[in-house]
Amino acid sequence: MATALRMRNPFRLLLHVPVPWVFVLAYLAGVGLEHALRSSVVRPSSPVTGLAGGALFLSGAVIAGWGLMTFRKARTTTVPGERSAQLVTWGPYRFTRNPMYVGLTVAYLGEAGILHHVWPVVLLPCVLAYVNWIVIPLEESRLGEVFGAGYAQYQARVRRWI
Repeated sequence: MATALRMRNPFRLLLHVPVPWVFVLAYLAGVGLEHALRSSVVRPSSPVTGLAGGALFLSGAVIAGWGLMTFRKARTTTVPGERSAQLVTWGPYRFTRNPMYVGLTVAYLGEAGILHHVWPVVLLPCVLAYVNWIVIPLEESRLGEVFGAGYAQYQARVRRWI
């Protein structure tokens, strides 16, 4: 069954790329498009955009870092699909089941604001679709196998994103 799933879903090969790098690579692809299509892109250049971007970037980094540090304190894995040592439901995990992904998304948008980039923002829905429909279901399936009813109760209580 697992082999059949892997064969039907070629995007699972991307799981070998750490999720933060998926965000970075998509952003860099957007920067490449930005430079290639320079003449056709209207870039927001207001200082307010840069300041708002800085605030978003900092907020996203704090959220993602808080999620990561909570996992480190619990001594559990951050690798999608690996067996978790413990079900983490405290810290930022009280508000979202995926604070690291929420933080990366907010920081990504902040970076775009700081640098006044448009194309990376255009590519962000592709990253979020991959995370939401490929990565998170794999993680949730594994957590359900390991923690059973406890994880189902957590899912019912806390949203996937925000």
